[in-house]
Amino acid sequence: MADLSMTDLASWLTLSHVPGVGASRFHALLRRFGSPAAALSATVDELAETEGVGPQIARAVRGHRDEAFVDRQLRLLDRHDARIVTFRDRDYPERLLEIYDPPPLLFVSGGWKAEDEQSIAIVGTRFTSAYGRKMAESFSAELSSYGFTVVSGLARGVDTLAHRTALRGNGRTVAVLGSGLDRPYPAENRKLMATIREHGAVMTEHPFGTGPDAVHFPQRNRIISGSTLGTIVVEAGKRSGALITARFALDQGREVFAVPGPLNAAGSEGVNRLIKDGTAKLIQRVEDVIEELAPRLGYEPIRSEPAGPAFEMPPEEASMYGQVTSDPKHVDHLASALSLTSSQALGVLLALELKGAVRQLPGMMFVRS
Repeated sequence: MADLSMTDLASWLTLSHVPGVGASRFHALLRRFGSPAAALSATVDELAETEGVGPQIARAVRGHRDEAFVDRQLRLLDRHDARIVTFRDRDYPERLLEIYDPPPLLFVSGGWKAEDEQSIAIVGTRFTSAYGRKMAESFSAELSSYGFTVVSGLARGVDTLAHRTALRGNGRTVAVLGSGLDRPYPAENRKLMATIREHGAVMTEHPFGTGPDAVHFPQRNRIISGSTLGTIVVEAGKRSGALITARFALDQGREVFAVPGPLNAAGSEGVNRLIKDGTAKLIQRVEDVIEELAPRLGYEPIRSEPAGPAFEMPPEEASMYGQVTSDPKHVDHLASALSLTSSQALGVLLALELKGAVRQLPGMMFVRS
């Protein structure tokens, strides 16, 4: 729980729930009155004099009291082992305070740590190609090895790959939701979300019970970009939501990086446009990102050796694992390298796949997970 009494926490929840009071008006009210409780106790005339509020919102603030909403949120915090972090708390993301409209409060499961200030967002399409999957996994793994926290939005495609790869490398990752903590989207990522909270954080500005409405995702994207040093866009079509995140990053004074894609691929049209317009810096390897960010960090991040798989492997599996890399290889190629038949090689590969060590791609191609 944040460093607030239950009464204070209730006032933060109440003011945030007033229709028409978004982040900007919330901050304006706090600048004028000092606390949510004081704002809720002010007269309509006093509230209306606040910059950006006016009579209509003032009446809404004065008349809005929803004890049932507050009680439900407090109960669900305990049920989901979560807490509320306000922008005045020590463990609120420091970089997020720098943006124009930081969320006044965040619902957090897990915890944002000081080390997460060295973070990079990885975003992109939900409909990844083999190339896009490879790039998302490669950059996530490499950034994790340099000690960066990988931030994304838990969506299908690039987001999911970025989170999972960071976790496989024992790195930290943070997921930002466009819904309540009890309504993750997509629903099949609930298990992934539970793992993320153990090795990072899941956070949202939306209260429990909030569904994944389309209007919430641009709001989420400003948090993804605003809490990080920069955003990497991997494989984005011309209408991809990842481009919204890139625009937020630019407006917030953050770096924007883009991984170029095939010129004739529709899924790369948006990301290639970012490069052509000069909006994003073209990157081909993680060192391109490190070189750009080192002056802002004030130090040169040091790469750690990647950890091996966290399970025992018989000799034949260890030999096969040594042959599989991040570049897709056909089962026949792997079989030949180890003097096995294709059937024998496939049996070993499937055993490794069950352990989560390798992944099969279409056409009997295999890569490391």
